[in-house]
Amino acid sequence: MTHHHLTEETKPSLAPTRQLTLRFSSTRRGARLARRLAVQQFTEWTGLPYDSDPARAAALVTAELASNAVRHGSLPGRDFRLTLHLLPDRFRIEVTDTRPERLPPPVTPRPADETSGRGLLLVEAYADGWGRTVRDAYTKTVWAEVWIRTTD
Repeated sequence: MTHHHLTEETKPSLAPTRQLTLRFSSTRRGARLARRLAVQQFTEWTGLPYDSDPARAAALVTAELASNAVRHGSLPGRDFRLTLHLLPDRFRIEVTDTRPERLPPPVTPRPADETSGRGLLLVEAYADGWGRTVRDAYTKTVWAEVWIRTTD
């Protein structure tokens, strides 16, 4: 079992030790690229392998947040923004879209045949915390955090 220690420059604080922001087209392809990039960045920053539980959780959560932004949050011609933060003990994924008035519905268990809203149940299951922020009249950000730890 190998332990990955963050460098001592990453003293515990809320300030991200690393941050990356990219824009993607509000398309299924954009959502796929966002997911791929998030996992690549996660493994690069943490040293954890692609098949580790935290990397898989980051992939799944990013895929859901990005596809939600594409499905519900986009105006024609507008991109969505993916921001990744490496915090001392967790990886934070933020997806910002251009529809602040369309907040994600509250997460409630639903019958299996209903697909809308199921994605946020997945986010709730795999993320260690998530929420939404509306900072201005033009955008909304849905964020989720994945703890950086391995269970083996």
